Amino acid sequence: MPKSKILHTILVSTIILSCANEPYYEDASNIDNQLLALIDENSNGIGVDYFTLPSSNDYLSIPQDPLNPLNNAKVELGKMLVHETATGGNPKMNSVINTYSCASCHPVASGFFSGNRQGIGEGGTGFGSQGETRTVNLDMPLDSVDILPIKVPSLLNTAYQKVMLWNGALGGTDINAPFTTLYPDDIPENALGYQGLEVQGMNGQTAHRLKIDEEFVTTYGYKDLFDAAFPDFNENDRYSKLTGGLAIAAFNRTLLANEAPWQDWLKGNYNAMSTQEKRGAILFLDRALCVNCHTGPSLNSNNFYALGLNDMDASGAIVVNQEQLAVMKKGRGGFTNNSEDDYKFKVPSLYNLKDNPIYGHGGSYSSLNGIISYIVSGNKENDIVPNSQLAEEFINLNLTTQEINDITAFVEHALYDNNLERYVPTSVFSGNCIPNGDTQSQIDLGCN
Repeated sequence: MPKSKILHTILVSTIILSCANEPYYEDASNIDNQLLALIDENSNGIGVDYFTLPSSNDYLSIPQDPLNPLNNAKVELGKMLVHETATGGNPKMNSVINTYSCASCHPVASGFFSGNRQGIGEGGTGFGSQGETRTVNLDMPLDSVDILPIKVPSLLNTAYQKVMLWNGALGGTDINAPFTTLYPDDIPENALGYQGLEVQGMNGQTAHRLKIDEEFVTTYGYKDLFDAAFPDFNENDRYSKLTGGLAIAAFNRTLLANEAPWQDWLKGNYNAMSTQEKRGAILFLDRALCVNCHTGPSLNSNNFYALGLNDMDASGAIVVNQEQLAVMKKGRGGFTNNSEDDYKFKVPSLYNLKDNPIYGHGGSYSSLNGIISYIVSGNKENDIVPNSQLAEEFINLNLTTQEINDITAFVEHALYDNNLERYVPTSVFSGNCIPNGDTQSQIDLGCN
């Protein structure tokens, strides 16, 4: 029997039956026992291991695409490519060449989310301290700006997603297998048979005007890293959008918030969380129904639900492509063309949310307490979403203000890994400023 299961059995056996009728928050002496019992109940008896993230270098334990097995060289190359602004080599306007990267919309300073409400790649200027002041470069035509009309999801814990994006459009396996020929002009990589992160690594280069090819590799000195990462590829095919995308995906799979207090608690450090955070965890796993959708090590799932949240255009967001926005509003249905999937969005991971205080796929909330209060209210804010599409968990749970505060404390603090800088290179081979290389970002980031 695993050590965690033995400890669980010992602790749960000490629960005093008379406490069952007391309010959960008054039983502080047995709160760890209660939490362990709920973990057992919500993990099919597996226990704490069910919710535990592996170490970032424990490649055998990290979910991965069998067509793209993890190795050190591939991960190190991907780490560089994600932050290398010299990959910004295919802009609409040459004046901003090599000033943006994957990390422009996924900077570590905001928990690998976008630091602002709308992620901006090409055509963005500035950074601030967390990417919060990045705005549109007014010297560029708006149709040349790469700005997203939907909140940018975090890269954290994406190893636990089989398909990527809010509508799950990226990925040619699992639930997307029947749709690999859908939108062949927009997502041709889905037909290659790779999982979501691998398809995102490739497709994102086209969508966000990046350039990873032999010219990039030789110009900026990445040949040795590509050779080490992909020795099985013919040299004629080794320096390409495909291998670049596979390296990016490999690195992204190692971005795990495994130093969060909740993770420490799961490993036996029962002082890692405050009493309030533990009360919130109990609610999360029980009456608040959060675990019905947010489960497993990443506290996410590969399912899609409608919660009636507003879209970006409800509050005056910049929309360059109305047709694109219309597809995004449909959520999963915009990809599958199945009306039963309309307005349903993929369940995100809940780690490091306080790094980027913009919540909901349309960015309609600016506080964790606000979005949690909304979700447990069961009262939709978007009238275009039919009630028949709403998730069955989206009901008024009649939680008190204190209970909502407790859940907020758990999500905000216990799920916060404060050491994400370990995933960022100190520099990239081009010597450019990272994650952005525009003039204002260089000033904001203190680059020479």
